[in-house]
Amino acid sequence: MIKRLQYFNAVVETGSISETSRVFDVQPSSVSRQLAALEEELGVRLINRNTRTVSLTEAGQTFYSYSQHIVASLDEARRTINDLQDIPKGKLVVSSTVGYGEAVILPLINEFRQRYPEVEISLELSERVKDLIEDNIDVAIRSGELADSSLVARKLQDNDFILCASPEYLDTASVLLSPEALAEHQCIRYGYPGWQHWYLMGESLEKLTIGNGLEVNTVNGQKQLLLSHCGIALIPYWAVANELKDGRLQQLLPDYHFSPQATTTATYAIYLKREMVSPKVRVFIDYLLEQIHRGKQNV
Repeated sequence: MIKRLQYFNAVVETGSISETSRVFDVQPSSVSRQLAALEEELGVRLINRNTRTVSLTEAGQTFYSYSQHIVASLDEARRTINDLQDIPKGKLVVSSTVGYGEAVILPLINEFRQRYPEVEISLELSERVKDLIEDNIDVAIRSGELADSSLVARKLQDNDFILCASPEYLDTASVLLSPEALAEHQCIRYGYPGWQHWYLMGESLEKLTIGNGLEVNTVNGQKQLLLSHCGIALIPYWAVANELKDGRLQQLLPDYHFSPQATTTATYAIYLKREMVSPKVRVFIDYLLEQIHRGKQNV
């Protein structure tokens, strides 16, 4: 249909089927067939033809104004789409867990906006796993394995779970000399399904017995309980990096490797698998990787 409109407009503007055929580099018969098909589809004659000239019927004159607008709008739409493929712009919806979003993503947003001012960022922080298609999410920040083959996951960083507590708690508790001694301490559990247990990772996997304590279903909740001197938590390093630097928290048993699951975990940027990834998604993920890698180097 669009090709027929383009031929029709060109015939009106050049006043010639043969000239239109040269413009589109096709045979004049091809142009004539497309015009005839357009008239048949509309059920009305648009052009009066003779051996030398063409002229518009009354219906043709009316239809030409609409046809011009349709083709011009299509051309504008194509230019806009092409621009979007070259320049990062438009609304970017990012969904992240609350803990990772507040600790890692939010501090990086201002510089990203300065680099890419035409990208409008909408951030959704939630512990609920959202569907990228149903919820119109461009990028989701998640931990764990990727089960959906229609998605692509780029690893941002390992979670690097560590044991830590506040100096105030440690002043009132027995000294933690080994992982087995965790049974004697107040342990702050992460209440996310499948992440409540504590494992010692090594040549063999050991599920640890830990002392009774509080349970909370967010990483930020764990951190607040740590800062309130409620016990020891197994928590990602990225969640408490600043508190470790300023001394409000202390890492315990740094020579051991721990995890809340039977395997090590990482955090990923996840997006829909498509032939062409939009520039706004590509530059956002590249930026996160750049900044996270730089942060590791500065530790």
